[in-house]
Amino acid sequence: MEIPFYLYVLLFLFLYFLTKHLVQTRKRLPPSPALSLPIIGHLYLFKKPLHRTFAKLSNQHGPLLFMSFGSRPALLVSSPTLAEECFTKNDIVFANRPRLLAGKHLGYNYTTLVWASYGHHWRNLRRIASVELLSSNRLQMFYGIRVDEVRSLIHRLSQRSKGDEFQTVDMKSTFFELTLNVLMRMIAGKRYYGEKVAELEGASKFKKIVMESFQLSGATNIGDFLPVLKWVGSRGLEKRLAILQRKRDKFMQDLIEEHRRSRGDRDPAFEERGSKTMIDVLLSLQEAEPEYYTDEIIRGMTLVLLSAGTDTSAGTMEWTMSLLLNNPETLVKAQAEIDNHIGQRKLIEESDIAKLPYLRGIINETLRMYPAAPLLPSHESSEECTLGGYHVPRGTLILVNAWAIHNDPKLWVEPRKFNPERFQCLDQGERKDGFMLLPFGVGRRSCPGEGLAMRIVGLALGSLIQCFEWKRIGKEMVDMSEGTGLTMPKAQPLLAMCRPRSTMVNFLSQL
Repeated sequence: MEIPFYLYVLLFLFLYFLTKHLVQTRKRLPPSPALSLPIIGHLYLFKKPLHRTFAKLSNQHGPLLFMSFGSRPALLVSSPTLAEECFTKNDIVFANRPRLLAGKHLGYNYTTLVWASYGHHWRNLRRIASVELLSSNRLQMFYGIRVDEVRSLIHRLSQRSKGDEFQTVDMKSTFFELTLNVLMRMIAGKRYYGEKVAELEGASKFKKIVMESFQLSGATNIGDFLPVLKWVGSRGLEKRLAILQRKRDKFMQDLIEEHRRSRGDRDPAFEERGSKTMIDVLLSLQEAEPEYYTDEIIRGMTLVLLSAGTDTSAGTMEWTMSLLLNNPETLVKAQAEIDNHIGQRKLIEESDIAKLPYLRGIINETLRMYPAAPLLPSHESSEECTLGGYHVPRGTLILVNAWAIHNDPKLWVEPRKFNPERFQCLDQGERKDGFMLLPFGVGRRSCPGEGLAMRIVGLALGSLIQCFEWKRIGKEMVDMSEGTGLTMPKAQPLLAMCRPRSTMVNFLSQL
């Protein structure tokens, strides 16, 4: 007698759920938020923005949830104590990265600083970034670039003013161009926005590549979680990623070749003057160890710095200005602090930020409410371990919901209220009661560019607050809706109105 096909299907489903139940009972996995469906798991629960959807699930079912992202087991972490356990006790175990399609193409087959799994190669890349490129000493060498770009921005805004009239400024593009100029001058010694742009054709190519990189990096690839659909839904995206990477490769390789050709023509005092770009530093390492420091390694490192350091800092500044425009009394307090400590006869400098606790509080409060990485970049467990007393299988995705921690009413009083004063009693970056503030991540895979980001954001915002009056373009409050993307952009780009402060007009005219 032939057994009907549907009985095989029923038997498969029975065994699937029975096996899953037995494994969960034996291993004591963390609780799951709802029914996990065959094949798709919990993907049916996903709604954008994900950090808010995950926060709701955590509020309903607890701060540690075991989920199935299609074929991938995942752990959702939404409390500071559990985050601390992730990045202290289990820091090495959770130091791997999952292999996603974007990492295959934009991450040079999972070999860049962002995409490489934990091991000798990644440790060496991290050392290069932390010691050779982004150390305090190296950042100080690049101080003149940051000052020059911020003052160039101040000059352009003041020049556009006509008498006492307010002018409208597209803050999104303003901050984006500022950070890209700073990063590209540090990396390759070139600026692609504003005045004195030497290579207009190269600047145009560069802008297109950067915008496409952000667009495709944030694209969802269903094949990462449902391999059965890999060849159905991913081929178009994969083709676009491959084409983009060829463009990025060629653009960055041309810059490397340009620096390589010019190295022999420089005078011996070049390095002592602090004029070496990051490409120059990497080429020096290549001369010492050519087998390891290949051009691909150099391209990968510079592209990581470029992509990770621009949109995040620009977005943070845009959110900050949006909050200040909706809370003008805070802007007045910030200007008063700067006037009292810096005065109106000199521009704010990076070293002054330490004397301005209220400005630092404004920045920290923005990072709390609108972190550039609301879901910290995903980790993956390299072996079995325990977290919060529960079993974590090998190969599990670890997602720490920084946004949920930052906006938890059990941790923060009125978390959706903009209140920079809450940080007045805390030193910059101090964490209390576990890891309550995680805008740059923590542990081995925390962002090595935190120092650079805080310097750019502090100097730029401090200068704009010091030099200009700001107001909304209308009576309506600035729209604070969140858009979709890796770095939680504003849904509506910020437009603001500004004019030089009356007490700064004469000083600004002399810039």
